[in-house]
Amino acid sequence: MKIEQKSWDQTNGWLTVKSTLGTEIPQLVLVFGGRNEVSNPDNYAILKQWYPQSNIIMCSTAGEIIDTKVRDHSLAVTAIYFEKTTLTFTHGTLTEGDSGEIIGDTLAEGIPKIGLKHVMVFSDGLQVNGTSLVKGILKHLPNDISVTGGLVGDGTDFKVTVVGLNQVPEPKQVVMIGFYGEDIKIGYGSLGGWDSFGPVRLVTKSEKNVLYELDGKPALQLYKQYLGEQATDLPSSGLLFPLNLHLNDGETSVEVVRTLLAVNEDDQSMTFAGDLPTGSSVNLMKANFERLIDGATGAASMSQDSLRDSIPNLAILISCIGRKLVLKDRIEEETEAVKQELGGNENTFMTGFYSYGEISPVAATEKQCRLHNQTMTITTFKE
Repeated sequence: MKIEQKSWDQTNGWLTVKSTLGTEIPQLVLVFGGRNEVSNPDNYAILKQWYPQSNIIMCSTAGEIIDTKVRDHSLAVTAIYFEKTTLTFTHGTLTEGDSGEIIGDTLAEGIPKIGLKHVMVFSDGLQVNGTSLVKGILKHLPNDISVTGGLVGDGTDFKVTVVGLNQVPEPKQVVMIGFYGEDIKIGYGSLGGWDSFGPVRLVTKSEKNVLYELDGKPALQLYKQYLGEQATDLPSSGLLFPLNLHLNDGETSVEVVRTLLAVNEDDQSMTFAGDLPTGSSVNLMKANFERLIDGATGAASMSQDSLRDSIPNLAILISCIGRKLVLKDRIEEETEAVKQELGGNENTFMTGFYSYGEISPVAATEKQCRLHNQTMTITTFKE
């Protein structure tokens, strides 16, 4: 695997960060950036000039990661040449009435299965219900195929998110990559680091990712009681107080985190990045700075398990915007912790973005993925 990284920002313009790429033609170019920056046709034209035969995926973000640096309103470009691995690319547009399940179903059904090792997904972060998307994807993938990825962002604006495959990115898009071959090793890990507080409450009324009632009371009204003065800054302040969702899958109980996206004062409902089924239970969570860093380290450690502790060529980090809002000026402590856990090797290229939702299996020993919020999710690649 040979990789080249470039960056752009308003101050420095285009820079080559580092490169092991020679004359090889990269099969994949990942571009993470601010919404205005990735939506600029001139930037796409420049990338297509540099990588005319490559598949270029562009995603808007809530912050870009390149190596350990975290920036806003920039472009982080990673061009990857796989020496022994085959890739396939497919994309689709969310249709009216589709919450995400139909497009996930369609993309996963169409992807070739013979030799498939891993799937990575980049999705619109506002108009796609991440839970529904994952449900659709899993319908048509074998149980031994792992899936990672994320819902792209739009800073703290929460207005429009865009994704594009070989075109200027647009809203309502989902892109899927398939990785094939015996020589590719892929690891993944996803952990949070938030502390639960307050009583566990029953979800008594919900519809997919819209929460109406907790313990028979209006959800938003109850939520505001916990937030106090910070309730005036909703929905953005809700990123600091996600919900811990307790799911029962028959024989096993699983906990996942749900991030607030929007509130409705008229019906006192709250819209989250993933489903909160009626009959499940939740309690609030709040940030613990040190545990957030430990969570990032733990996710990196989990991603190494599948690689048997060998040094990865590439690590793609997808971390939640809520973590970024908590860590603020110390945000690079989490990316630095990840790099150190991955071995601190300069031959490991790191990229990624801050998201509105993360997709990953719950544990390194599992393959079936779930939608997560407020986690650091890491996918590592080794040829």
